[in-house]
Amino acid sequence: MSGNNYEKMNIQWFPGHMTKAQRMIEDSLKQVDAVCEILDARIPRSSRNPDIDRLAAGKPRLIILNRVDLADPEITSQWRRHFERQGIRIIETDAKTGKGVNGFVPALKELLKDKLADYAAKGQINRPMRVMILGIPNVGKSTFINKVAKRRAAVAGDKPGVTRGKQWINIEQGLDLLDTPGILWPKFDSQEVGEMLAITNAIKADVLDKETLGANFMLRLRDMYPEALTERYKFVPDKDMNGFELLEEAAKKRGFLLSKGEYDIERMANTLLGEYHDGKLGRISLERPE
Repeated sequence: MSGNNYEKMNIQWFPGHMTKAQRMIEDSLKQVDAVCEILDARIPRSSRNPDIDRLAAGKPRLIILNRVDLADPEITSQWRRHFERQGIRIIETDAKTGKGVNGFVPALKELLKDKLADYAAKGQINRPMRVMILGIPNVGKSTFINKVAKRRAAVAGDKPGVTRGKQWINIEQGLDLLDTPGILWPKFDSQEVGEMLAITNAIKADVLDKETLGANFMLRLRDMYPEALTERYKFVPDKDMNGFELLEEAAKKRGFLLSKGEYDIERMANTLLGEYHDGKLGRISLERPE
């Protein structure tokens, strides 16, 4: 992200239990025919496991861009083309409402048609396709699996790490999904990834300084979607203002007054992040393909 108004944040988001989960995922890759990653359509880069290209080399791949209802449709189309150029099949979903989820099984059958023909030629008619499902916490993985399975097969929860251990889920005759724990991947070098994960609620924003997170988010919105700020908070963002000044301006417009003429920017930061999660700022993607 360009601009020198961004404040540095110290973000540590890789707890120890995730290392164990990561090893389990690596071991399980041998047992599956294909790998399906569920990404947050608003942050496909930050919500993606950076090791997966290496780990799943040679396996057919499917990427599900979830939460497309909250993402900028034009940028989602750019991401679709970006991944398809790498030979990765894409489907777009909104797991909450179930939109797009029906495309999942047909996409897998198409993806694995050579393998299925191979099994049939060897007489292994009833051998199921086995597909690993990967995703960071809070990306909607359990909700997606429950919609595909048409039942409460996976434990859903908005606390990172609710889906523990691995579990096989039979979707239909000939298709088994391996649900894996929602885990984050260690990218300590990147403040930007940590911020994206916090803004979209993949990691709890409580572990960060909310005001700084809100200030940096304001700068991103000013640079990418200034009209969203104008529409929601009734001011035109000035390119010379820093993030805290933008937060203060929005707090003024909302009447978030403390005392002695000071404005409550912490409350404004919480409001900004909450309204983004609820889709009240419009359809906003925070990452574009290179």
